[in-house]
Amino acid sequence: MELSPKLGISLSALRSQFSVNGEEGPKYGFDGSRYHYGDGTSVASQNSSQILTGYDTLDVGPNYDFYANTNALGRVRRSRPSLFQLHSNIEEDSCPPPLYEETNTGRAPGDSSEDDVEEPQSEPTRFGWVKGVMIRCMLNIWGVILYLRLPWITAQAGIGLTWVIILLSSCITGITGLSTSAIATNGRVKGGGTYFLISRSLGPELGGSIGLIFAFANAVAVAMHTVGFAETVQALMQESGASIVDPINDIRIIGVITVTCLLAISLAGMEWEAKAQVLFFIVILVSFANYIVGTIIPATPQKQAKGFFSYQADIFAENFVPNWRGPEGNFFGMFSIFFPSATGILAGANISGDLKDPTVAIPRGTLMAIFWTTLSYLIIAATIGACLVRDASGIMNDTLAMSSADSCQGLACQYGWDFTDCITNRTCTYGLSNQYQSMSLVSGFAPLITAGIFGATLSSALACLVSAPKVFQCLCKDNLYPVIGFFGKGNGKNDEPIRGYVLAYIIAVCFVLIAELNTIAPIISNFFLCSYALINFSCFHASITNSPGWRPSFRFYSKWMSLLGAVVSVIIMFLLTWWAALIAIGIVIFLLGYVLYKRPSVNWGSSVQAGSYNMALSYCVSLNQVDDHIKNYRPQCLVLTGPPSCRPALVDFVGTFTKNLSLMICGNVVTGGPSPATLDTASSNSHVTWLNKRQIKSFYHGVVANDLRTGVKMLLQGAGLGRIRPNVLLTGFKRDWRKDKPSCIDNYIGILHDAFDLQYGVCVLRMREGLDVFRQAQTHVNPGFEASPESGVNTCVPPAPPSIQFPQPQPSTVFQSQQGKKTIDVYWLFDDGGLTLLLPYLLTRKKRWARCKVRVFVGGDIQRKEEQRKEVMDLISKFRLGFHDVEVLPDINARPQPEHVRRFEDLIGPYRINTAQKDGHVTAEQLNQDCPWMVSDEEIETNKPKTLRQIRLNEVLQDYSRDAAIIFVTMPVGRRGQCPSALYMAWLETLSRDLRPPVLLVRGNQENVLTFYCQ
Repeated sequence: MELSPKLGISLSALRSQFSVNGEEGPKYGFDGSRYHYGDGTSVASQNSSQILTGYDTLDVGPNYDFYANTNALGRVRRSRPSLFQLHSNIEEDSCPPPLYEETNTGRAPGDSSEDDVEEPQSEPTRFGWVKGVMIRCMLNIWGVILYLRLPWITAQAGIGLTWVIILLSSCITGITGLSTSAIATNGRVKGGGTYFLISRSLGPELGGSIGLIFAFANAVAVAMHTVGFAETVQALMQESGASIVDPINDIRIIGVITVTCLLAISLAGMEWEAKAQVLFFIVILVSFANYIVGTIIPATPQKQAKGFFSYQADIFAENFVPNWRGPEGNFFGMFSIFFPSATGILAGANISGDLKDPTVAIPRGTLMAIFWTTLSYLIIAATIGACLVRDASGIMNDTLAMSSADSCQGLACQYGWDFTDCITNRTCTYGLSNQYQSMSLVSGFAPLITAGIFGATLSSALACLVSAPKVFQCLCKDNLYPVIGFFGKGNGKNDEPIRGYVLAYIIAVCFVLIAELNTIAPIISNFFLCSYALINFSCFHASITNSPGWRPSFRFYSKWMSLLGAVVSVIIMFLLTWWAALIAIGIVIFLLGYVLYKRPSVNWGSSVQAGSYNMALSYCVSLNQVDDHIKNYRPQCLVLTGPPSCRPALVDFVGTFTKNLSLMICGNVVTGGPSPATLDTASSNSHVTWLNKRQIKSFYHGVVANDLRTGVKMLLQGAGLGRIRPNVLLTGFKRDWRKDKPSCIDNYIGILHDAFDLQYGVCVLRMREGLDVFRQAQTHVNPGFEASPESGVNTCVPPAPPSIQFPQPQPSTVFQSQQGKKTIDVYWLFDDGGLTLLLPYLLTRKKRWARCKVRVFVGGDIQRKEEQRKEVMDLISKFRLGFHDVEVLPDINARPQPEHVRRFEDLIGPYRINTAQKDGHVTAEQLNQDCPWMVSDEEIETNKPKTLRQIRLNEVLQDYSRDAAIIFVTMPVGRRGQCPSALYMAWLETLSRDLRPPVLLVRGNQENVLTFYCQ
């Protein structure tokens, strides 16, 4: 039913205007139509809500700004309202709710000035898929190999195997192109090209390794293409009889001058570089047309003398089969020389930061470039193989004479030429097998082929010279490796890496000085193959992990084809040059190990993270299929640390025996109602960061609850996953219990009772100097565990605002130092299932405690002392714990000294029910219900034997364990309803008081954790 405007209800009219004011005026408010800050910045527009939803609401419709990480130039970025704003009654809240997505990063709300408004900068140059990707990739693929080596490879391998080489290379690059397209369309792609794609998919470890290798390979490729250009220039000079020094040094000199000129073009900016690439592209197309026309034009006698006879079926058949010559005369030798010509497929992706829409341009441009270049390679190999014989002398007088017709060798004999002498003596200087410049011979106008060679070599060299610094710049900005950050600085509106250009120039010049094309080409083949293998593996790994975040808009890929491409790339690496493959893989492993060791603080949502999640989830689920066994029992500890940085000793102690062995969860209870502030305090990543920096292998779990005991109940029942859940509760001793409110004592003891009710083992750690670490601006600390020795207040300073972050110190504790040859004293007074013995054993397995001697003390009878010692020793030996020192304490049941008894009575005195309370009208049941911590005379008398035992046991500890490294004592258990919380607290206090070593009170859940059976 539709409401008329007159009957319609306006939500804004019903809302009361409010604002949260401070000393300096309003900071945050609601004016009836929108939330706003003091500077007028809108949280969400009312108009957009009405348009999309049809009614007045704070909710807003979908908007690009809500998901973008960057601000658009010249306008204020919008933010969606937070869940707190939509859900909570803000009138009753005392603090302004923070947004989930802040618009003013690093600026207090309300601060604004005209100087802060950024002037819109001029838009940098961006390219589409044709100019930015397809032309660039085609130019890089049509490199020096096309003009100077493809005819020679055809002569060696024959047309048939040359096609196989071309198609195999194209299959690898095609599969890699599909994988690249899938990765590039799975989210917004920034600058960094191949490195960006791999690192954001597989993570910084492999991404950083391949980024360095790929940038280096592109810098070396500059040298390869430049040497090809220099070879052509030197050949032209030689034909005209000119020379600078000698052929090799001429190539070096020309190469260095050429690289310097290319550097100048690159430094002029991407706009000039793109214009130069278009010019080169036109020149190459003209040279191709010139070549095709030349194959059709009838051969002149001069060209026939050099082996060219136009299209001939006999020549095609002769050249279709291989004719291997020289040390490189084999299939993989030819493949290693040809394959670098196919590596230009990533030229467009490498300038991803300069593309208008990389997710469209990279797939379309890359795949189109692969198709057209593959077709051109196949056509050139077939046409030149059908026109030119393998050997020719170039001498006009080598025509076939009638007298020598029978002895003539070679296919040229059928066309009236006799090249027998040079074939026999292997002195032929022309023909497919002997002349690199065969395409110039075949073409209609040779200078155009020379111009094509210049265009192909220079365009490829220029593309690589641009790609290497762009990839390297992105790597430098990520700060994965030291020192190289210097080269990450950009200049100008396009953020040009000037320093990177200079570095790539220096590397290129060094390899230009080799001046041998066939030596340089195989060097970079393995580096490019390694890059292709990782790109394909990235696509496969991202697909196989089934991560919801893997949603590429490019659908024409197969994860199994990607895996095949990765495997084939690695196999070909070893088939080409196995030692170079080992070097490339060794470099990757070394760089991988470095990043794994340094653990950079980056999080890119890689597929490795998704794979780790899948693996962990699979293992957790598989644990449910097998019941727990005593042999596999591990003490999985829930440690009530509060913020871990507040109780480092407690964290260090538990971390010592759980590291690489069992589960440790640091629990934190933040008291208060649910709000963004309390939730942020409970789930702050700073706690995990502190644990990681301290090298503690522990989880952190924070909860928000109305009181401490409720929060601990939540942790006891909700922490963990499946079989990986805590079975031991470990907390600090409440040293300030006599100064604290009695209800806090009851809560503390109630937590121990709750743990026992839930079948947890319980441990309480007490240290003479306390556990808490206090400092200014400390985050929230659980009340009720332990307070500062100087203060009766058991809460830290209130939490600092989220915008103020204080560095958390890493104080040293006794558990971080070597313990030497001290003793670990274990008082195994009651059998709790063996936890009291297991924990000391796990402690001695660690290096810091390995030299300590474990002494086990048990109660006994003086008449049967030796017999009882032997019985306990036999039992311990069956457990294979390695404890050999057992001592029976026959005097443990003796009466304690009177002064110690009086001291206990003084301790419990304030909590006893006095005469006035007895004579009052309050019944015992009501008193027990209202004040469960109060102790009656009957309860004192009922529990007197247990009380005397704790007093006596403390005397024994003082006598025997004064110099121990740590003391483990079986913790007494107070019956719920029969032992008041104050009395139980007094037992724990009396048992562990005045002891120099740390004391751990231990009580298992009365189920076996040790066994001497093998099944």
